[in-house]
Amino acid sequence: MSAPTASPTRTFALTPRRARWWAEVGWKYPLAVVMAFFAVFPLVYVLSASLNPRGNLSGSSALFSEVTLENFIRLGSTSFWIWMLNTLFIATASAIGAVLMGAAAAYAFSRFRFRGRRTSLTSLLIIQMFPQTVAFIAVFLMLLALGEVVPALGINSKIALICVYLGGALGANTFLMYGFINTIPTEIDESAKIDGASHAQIFWQLILPLMRPVLAVVFLLAFVSAFGDFILAKIILTSEDNWTLAVGMYQWVSNQLATRWGLFAAGAVVASIPVLVLFLTLQRYVVGGLVQGAVKG
Repeated sequence: MSAPTASPTRTFALTPRRARWWAEVGWKYPLAVVMAFFAVFPLVYVLSASLNPRGNLSGSSALFSEVTLENFIRLGSTSFWIWMLNTLFIATASAIGAVLMGAAAAYAFSRFRFRGRRTSLTSLLIIQMFPQTVAFIAVFLMLLALGEVVPALGINSKIALICVYLGGALGANTFLMYGFINTIPTEIDESAKIDGASHAQIFWQLILPLMRPVLAVVFLLAFVSAFGDFILAKIILTSEDNWTLAVGMYQWVSNQLATRWGLFAAGAVVASIPVLVLFLTLQRYVVGGLVQGAVKG
């Protein structure tokens, strides 16, 4: 009787085809998992803290160990909703103003030929290269002096904060829209002029409808920037009734002896809803508007 033969051992050596797949595509999957973890974990952590009734971060090692809506209910006893309305008003007004001012400036630079056109474009680009922190002191002193003449444009004015946001975003928005308008054929303007249309009619009725993708991108960027800004809002807005969400919620965690992290996390979750809804609404325009706006300069 013959002895049984041992079965051959399996080897897990990579075949050339599989090795090529790992070198070209496969390595992306572990990297994507790691990146997704680092992107999602802070969101899950904040959501867990917002549902923690103890109002602190002591339960960070056990996510969702306690789940209640106590922190969300407590938001009603604070000035959170007043800050939310202030933030939505400032962000919406800043976004609308950024869209209108940027579109008008870009149309003028793209379609008109005037002395100083190239110099003005270059100046806008150079000004945008300086960090905003350089202008904080100048903005504060300017608003102090301006408030003595026009109180509505001085310190502790939401309108003044909107004007500061509009001035800071004008250069980048103009360049983005300028590149997009250059992709629109000038024959459209010429045909409209032959039919007797004025520059205002061409701008409002022809150019703006064709600029919907880049307008949506600029609106989204301006809204998110104003919605989450802290430093300028902290400098300009001094009274609690005029605070934005960033300034007001900071007061909940700035005192080391009485921090309210659970309330802060609940407010952060609620505050993220408007931005999330706006992004989901305008996401189809984001890629197209950014890419087409960068085609020509």
